[in-house]
Amino acid sequence: MNEWTTPADIESKLRRRWVSGALLRAYALREPFDAVDVPLRGPTAADLADRFDEARRWAAALERASGDGQRFRVVTRSVGGRHLGRTEIPSRAVVESFEQAWRVLGIRGGAAGSELAIFDGLLAASRHVPAVRDWVLAHPIRALERADDWNAILAARDWLEWNRGSGLYLRQVDAPGVDTKLFERHRSVLAEMLNVPSSAAGFTNALGFALKPSLIRMRFDPGLFGMPAGITEAEFRLDELLGFEPDISWAIIVENEISYLSAPVPPRGVVLYGKGYDASQPASLDWLRGAAVQGNALYWGDIDTHGFAILDRVRAHLPNVRSVLMDRETLLKHRSRWGSEPTPTNTALPRLTDDESDLYADLVTDRHGRGVRLEQERVDWSWVETRLAATK
Repeated sequence: MNEWTTPADIESKLRRRWVSGALLRAYALREPFDAVDVPLRGPTAADLADRFDEARRWAAALERASGDGQRFRVVTRSVGGRHLGRTEIPSRAVVESFEQAWRVLGIRGGAAGSELAIFDGLLAASRHVPAVRDWVLAHPIRALERADDWNAILAARDWLEWNRGSGLYLRQVDAPGVDTKLFERHRSVLAEMLNVPSSAAGFTNALGFALKPSLIRMRFDPGLFGMPAGITEAEFRLDELLGFEPDISWAIIVENEISYLSAPVPPRGVVLYGKGYDASQPASLDWLRGAAVQGNALYWGDIDTHGFAILDRVRAHLPNVRSVLMDRETLLKHRSRWGSEPTPTNTALPRLTDDESDLYADLVTDRHGRGVRLEQERVDWSWVETRLAATK
């Protein structure tokens, strides 16, 4: 009998419509109920001959599950033959009303605290903003799942709308029951209601709130930034550095932190910590362009596909930046130090020089071995010092 339709199968089909939100939406909009007609897999004429008692119990179980038509209507068909006679067996279960659907799904109709009563409350609370009411109707189950936080979500949505473009930090929210943790938990819903991206940065930026500032870490020639004697390293806000115009002669952007700390600071120069793909941030400083035009701006990264991808990105801001210690000779000199790049890239990098492009192609095509990489901290320091000195 396992292959025959059970009451649980009928509920499962109806529950899919509930989970999709279609049932609640139609109920809220007072639309006519769209009947759910479930074909029933049941006994054949041969089954009736061989398994008549099983078939009778199956039919009786469906009749009991129907609740005498309170949950669904059972439609029968005639099965049998010349020798056995004709027998009426269930062929379809039809759910014809919202009331029947609620009984099948175990939903308590309009009783206080039921899903329907809660949903009615969500709609009523959202009526003052058509966009929010539309969202509730479009996503009824998601709205129900957030019922406990609904008033706070509405307060958050109103505060965000009223303060668009204010330049405030989200931490400065003063709406009742709202804090930054609520923004984090329900950002996707708020983003849909406000028609903005749902990523953390996209959400904040599109609504005109302040983002956490990008920080640039650098080491510098003492006195170059007007710092007290003995201060040789600092971290600055990128937006503040953009308006600064120090008189520098040399600049080196370094991908790896320990190499950044170890690299010698050139006279009247700076060493900037690139932090991998974040290297485009220090590279965006306009006051580095003068050094770059003179050939005095360097980028030092790993010799692997991503190292060259970062170099290409840096050149989007500083077209004249030179790479250092990212050449074929350095790679082959340190064969015993090679590692394996776990997830290489093969994207086109139009800003590389011919020599850089050739080496990048070798890495992409595994000419020297699968996923070959030479991380900058594995390069002999005497080799580093010699190459850096040769750039001046």
